[in-house]
Amino acid sequence: MDWGLQNRLARIIKPATGRTVMLAVDHGYFLGPTSKLENPRATIEPIVEYADALMPTRGVLRTSVDPKTQTPIVLRVSGGTSIIGPSLADESITTTFEEAIRLNVTAVALSIFVGTDYEHNTLMNLADLVNEGETYGIPVLAVTAVGKELGKRDARFLSLSCRIAAELGAHFVKTYYCEEFEKVVEGCPVPVVIAGGPKLDTMNDVFPLTYEAINRGAVGVDMGRNIWQSEHPVAAIQAVRAIVHEKATVAKALELFNDLKATRN
Repeated sequence: MDWGLQNRLARIIKPATGRTVMLAVDHGYFLGPTSKLENPRATIEPIVEYADALMPTRGVLRTSVDPKTQTPIVLRVSGGTSIIGPSLADESITTTFEEAIRLNVTAVALSIFVGTDYEHNTLMNLADLVNEGETYGIPVLAVTAVGKELGKRDARFLSLSCRIAAELGAHFVKTYYCEEFEKVVEGCPVPVVIAGGPKLDTMNDVFPLTYEAINRGAVGVDMGRNIWQSEHPVAAIQAVRAIVHEKATVAKALELFNDLKATRN
């Protein structure tokens, strides 16, 4: 891995802790104006400073993110499907590397759909993106998406997906937390971050998920709805940061969340 790739990854996965808190705001590319993300700028502005990286699409980046931000951008570059279409897995690359470079992104991200009719297409999308990423020195995040089939989130399937992504050259991987998550991490030779997934009921669910994933080998989280759909998103992201970067316990994170929501949100 050359200097440029290493430097860009170090902006996302912080060298001081070896961990990261990414903030996913790319949901509109297939969900449309989902709850609490109807106005992306209003959602992003209060919390972006607490993220180690922000993950938007190019449209939201241009319209809704302050160009003066110092938060690294991991740009979503795959899409072409919607929640009402026949399959979320039928994705293509939507953004060229030249465009990503003009936008000064730190990394690019796409989804792969292992085990679907579109497995080959999405894996070749990843391979092509890695080839270009190596040319320009920009890391690639592979997202092991499962579409509407959330039942596939077990260690065997996620281990397969993450390993294939790493074998094809992904520089880091985003996947779901599951039972025996440590097996997923052990079988993947590149850093693994966990997705927050669908909105959980309360922060009493979010903090244990974060804590267990970190303690079983994840280098961090890439959360969206469980941060910005919270009634107290500023408190939520800071409490998640405490677990990821400061090794806070679930109880300590909950205490911090309750203190912050009383004063900051």
